[in-house]
Amino acid sequence: MGAQCAVALHAATSQDVHWAHTIQEASTRLREQAYSVAVIDQFLVETEPEDSDQMIEHLGTAFPVYVNFGVSGMERLVRDVRSALHRRRREEAAARRAVAEQMQCEMRETLTAMLLSCELAMSVPNMPELATEKIRNIDVLARELRLRLEVN
Repeated sequence: MGAQCAVALHAATSQDVHWAHTIQEASTRLREQAYSVAVIDQFLVETEPEDSDQMIEHLGTAFPVYVNFGVSGMERLVRDVRSALHRRRREEAAARRAVAEQMQCEMRETLTAMLLSCELAMSVPNMPELATEKIRNIDVLARELRLRLEVN
């Protein structure tokens, strides 16, 4: 049944599929490589809870899909895996957007501080002209960066 599932999942998702024959083998594979989805036999989870807990600790970013192979057919397995892959892509995109927004916010704060520092430095009396020119250059570059951040 395992080989049939692997073939069906590969055909349905175009993803590489690895089949582990034991929970220990699954734990080893999960430790060694990142996976998008991990199909987990619910029967094994219930009959080998300690080994299952150890395997689940190694899931990393893989979405777990729990399947009762006694009652679930191949169509349901494929549907559940496709759904998990879709959820994973959606969550990864949301996480990327959140990180990008956080980085832009932090960069804007830093640029604001740089611009304020430039203004304060240029207002210092008797500042050598060369130093003032260098500070103006930094000010111009910081303003350009801020404009680029606002566009994106």
